[in-house]
Amino acid sequence: MMDAANVANLGASLDDPGLVERLDPHGLLGRIEALPEQCADGWRRAAGIVLPDSYADPRALAVLGMGGSAIAGDILRSLASISGRKPVTVARGYDLPPLVDGTLVVACSHSGNTEETLSAFQQALDAGMRTLVVTTGGRLLELAQERELPAFVYQFDGEPRSALGHQLMTLLALSERAGVLEAQEAAVAETLLLMRALREQLGFASPAERNQAKQMAARLHGRLPVIIGAGSLTEAAHRWKTQLNENSKCWAIHEELPELDHNTIAGFGLPAAVVERLHVIFLSHPGLHPRLLLRYEATAEALEGAGVSHERVGAAGASPLAQALTAIYLGDLVSYYLALLSGVEPSPVEAIDRLKARLAES
Repeated sequence: MMDAANVANLGASLDDPGLVERLDPHGLLGRIEALPEQCADGWRRAAGIVLPDSYADPRALAVLGMGGSAIAGDILRSLASISGRKPVTVARGYDLPPLVDGTLVVACSHSGNTEETLSAFQQALDAGMRTLVVTTGGRLLELAQERELPAFVYQFDGEPRSALGHQLMTLLALSERAGVLEAQEAAVAETLLLMRALREQLGFASPAERNQAKQMAARLHGRLPVIIGAGSLTEAAHRWKTQLNENSKCWAIHEELPELDHNTIAGFGLPAAVVERLHVIFLSHPGLHPRLLLRYEATAEALEGAGVSHERVGAAGASPLAQALTAIYLGDLVSYYLALLSGVEPSPVEAIDRLKARLAES
């Protein structure tokens, strides 16, 4: 088990502004903390979205994207599975998957130059499907302009993963207009209120002694994080994993209940050397299905029996949107604080940039 005094000391070290000055010259902290305002601005701009008459009443919606530009689609798919009126598919990769006739295809790429998204989008164009784009520019916008397709352009100076608010609010508004989701105004208002309250509790100015995000980062330091979610929090767990990868520069795993109780649970005890380095975080909310809540308890008991350290944190809000985004906001901050504890610069993703450069040579 983790030493409580060591964890407390690590957490307290995060109160030093010098860490931010030294390790975050690109200002990622400001972009993370400003997510509520980004969401508010994105929703306000999205209010002006008008779809062509020919795009009315699609049978389904498909989001094409990769990495940070796909997570908004994942959240939308999760919301649609809970209370949507039509199905949502998220397609990652070079090829357009089989889609039902009448599907509206949305290509979402921050840069507009994501090669996988461009490939799948071109296939949708060739198939004569109804398409539109969400981007800041690049080749994707050029294709939309050449074909006179709807293009929803946002401006954001930062990492693709930090533009979640712009992308998600645009997709929510598009889905509302297309009849995929019911009206989202009340859910968005609740979400913004709760995220701003969380910033007061979890932002960098809040000292570690009462800052849950700093304390969690200290417990994760030097360990392999495993993030578990269910229902409205499944994609929040996914987002935690990717933010830990990109911001904290560390391995991380995400799992989903109840699926993990049908396979992963059998491997909780081995290898012993790995078990000692794991720390599991359950993302939970009392509004989840009662059987899921029971599974949280039973799975935690199994982890306890295997000697795996774990904890459970709650999301806030009545709406699935608020639950997902409050959990995500916590995870974004935890990943940032963990980067500081690990002595790494959170903003750049040099490994990804090197891989892209390598692929560009071929």
